[in-house]
Amino acid sequence: MPHPAPLPFELALAPFRVEEARRAGVSRRRLRASDLQAPFRGIRSSVADTDLVSRCRMLEPAMGTGQYFSHVTAARLWGLPLPTAFEADPRLHVSTPAREPTRRGVVGHRITTRREVRFHLGLPVSSPADAWCELAAVVVADGKRLGIDDLIAAGDRLLGWPQPLVTLAEVDAALTRHRRSRGIRSVQLARPELRAGSASPRESRLRLLVLRAPAGYPEPEPNGPIDLSTGRRTHGDLVFRAYRVILEYDGDQHRTLDRQFQRDVDRLNDLARDGWLVIRIHKGTTDAAALDWLEAALRSRGWRP
Repeated sequence: MPHPAPLPFELALAPFRVEEARRAGVSRRRLRASDLQAPFRGIRSSVADTDLVSRCRMLEPAMGTGQYFSHVTAARLWGLPLPTAFEADPRLHVSTPAREPTRRGVVGHRITTRREVRFHLGLPVSSPADAWCELAAVVVADGKRLGIDDLIAAGDRLLGWPQPLVTLAEVDAALTRHRRSRGIRSVQLARPELRAGSASPRESRLRLLVLRAPAGYPEPEPNGPIDLSTGRRTHGDLVFRAYRVILEYDGDQHRTLDRQFQRDVDRLNDLARDGWLVIRIHKGTTDAAALDWLEAALRSRGWRP
């Protein structure tokens, strides 16, 4: 079987529109060859669709002036944590001040109020704070919406450690822009629960568990800095500084990576020498056990309800 004829150089490196290829002299037969993908109507690509970024780049040539990636798509491009049903939804969300796109595989949104759009990963994308506000309006194929705790975990990432995406002032400015948007009430309810410094959604959920417990535990510092007597600085997931207690979530990397495990042991020994109590939580720990251990540690250091 003969190999397909080479594409013009400018078409071989990135997704392109069929009409652009036709103007460059590419035949209809060549555009139907098996080495080209047709991810969207009127688009061809010799580059594989391997992840969200590549899929967005395949759609971009078909996007009109003023169109940009938004909602779940923007949130994922910025790295906001979302439940599996939202991460797995293959549809791309595109917003525009004009008529919304109706292409298969695309969820179109017509935006009639001001939004902040940035270029990220080479793509036009809702700003991180706008993307977070937009999440409240999204419904995935099985009818699910994000709950308040999901929005808090995603919002914590906006302010997260060690590299926040936005400031709290930017979050509040986005809330003002979206004050009349569908579903905005749930984002407004999540806003007071956001805290700077969280490094993962599990840390966010652990913090919420502590703060909502009826015992009335003190509020911890997410990833609070601790200066050790060795001269080094470390951080604890949830630091109860007044009682020298730390509550930490240990992911699998703490157990399976030798270098990580060794660093953890050295760090824990340094913390113990300086009088810190460290409570370690894993994915199998029940909420009741986590709170029981925390209360025992805090009481041993003088805390009382």
